Amino acid sequence: MNILEIIEKKREKKELTKDEIEYFINGYVDGKIADYQAAALVMAIFLNGMTKQETTDLTIAMANSGEILDLSKLNKIIVDKHSTGGVGDKVSICLLPLVASLGVPVAKMSGRGLGFTGGTVDKMESIPGYKTSIDIDKFIENVQNVGISMISQTLNLAPADKKLYALRDSISCVESIPLIASSIMSKKIASGAEKIVLDVTVGKGAFMKNIEDAEKLANEMIEIGKLANREVVCVLTSMDEPLGKAVGNNLEVKEAIHFLKGDMPQDLKEVVLELGAYMIKLAGLGENLEENKKQMLENIQNGKAFNKLKQMVQNQGGDISYLENTDKFEKAQFTEEILASQNGYIQEINAEEIGKVACNLGAGRIKKEDNIDYAVGIELDKKVGTKVQKGEILGKIHANDTTKLEIAKKQVNDIIKISPEYCKKIQTIIEKI
Repeated sequence: MNILEIIEKKREKKELTKDEIEYFINGYVDGKIADYQAAALVMAIFLNGMTKQETTDLTIAMANSGEILDLSKLNKIIVDKHSTGGVGDKVSICLLPLVASLGVPVAKMSGRGLGFTGGTVDKMESIPGYKTSIDIDKFIENVQNVGISMISQTLNLAPADKKLYALRDSISCVESIPLIASSIMSKKIASGAEKIVLDVTVGKGAFMKNIEDAEKLANEMIEIGKLANREVVCVLTSMDEPLGKAVGNNLEVKEAIHFLKGDMPQDLKEVVLELGAYMIKLAGLGENLEENKKQMLENIQNGKAFNKLKQMVQNQGGDISYLENTDKFEKAQFTEEILASQNGYIQEINAEEIGKVACNLGAGRIKKEDNIDYAVGIELDKKVGTKVQKGEILGKIHANDTTKLEIAKKQVNDIIKISPEYCKKIQTIIEKI
């Protein structure tokens, strides 16, 4: 067996065996297979696709390329949640303490942001003192003691995926459903999840721009789950406009804190409750989804959800006084109100474009080594379909640079489209697969 034979086989649209896929992954991680050879195989996969079995074998091989997290000592069903990414996506910070307060153990590894989609780790690190880099033993101990821990992904978790993703990006082969599905699922399997709830975002600010592609991706990941002995539920959610109100690191953390105290924007509320209901069900703690949602709302009203967030933050070195009083968070030097340019209905707030503006303000990274400005970003008080009057406040821009602020003002005014014609609100939950 050699890499040239494997490339040729996939080039000719033939199915690769489990051994051939493992040979490729192990050789690429070890440096025995060159980047240009890996690129040739990836391009052949991109053009010719993969069978369900091939995709599963690739997923398992990538998961096994590094350490596999063993969460068996927790002696409970472990349910993980993952989103395919979006703008204003602070769902994990709202959802995970909430389900943990109802007895679902949460052992969450998250990534940092790159580009216009924010990373949960960056957001959590905007809380002074909060440690996201802790060893695995401490991570598991935290889950045992508090019921929840949210940390940064370990360096040796699915290293093959890290190498392959960078390669795919460099040769314009990112948009391959088998490769996307195996990338997501390899990390979930490596992180020790038995059951997985996936938030597959759809729309302008999502990776999947249309429902058809999102459904294909969801079905692919469900099939991988079946073949890998993992139960997977996928919920398709809209990402045409930013989720909730805030886009930016500590702005989103503050929104999540207020959410857990009962101030819940409707779209964010719908996503959190839908995903949470399935997490509770998969954990074996409630079969009825509507009843699960009621229990979640009760734990928000009685303060148990917010207390669980405080417990986790305190347990990982964070200053909980910032949670109790969000005015303590670092503020941007300059703020500018966003005003409606005319009477009418908001027709569009392109999530991707808003994400790019926030990124350029300093809320995201263009390159991995870029520093994050926790305080900058955008707040949007109105949603698509809202009737507005000329001069009405639509939101606020937070900036630490006057030049960037002026650019952002012009961009945001162009992004928020208003017309006299009536426009329906966006449906947040599209479907469950």
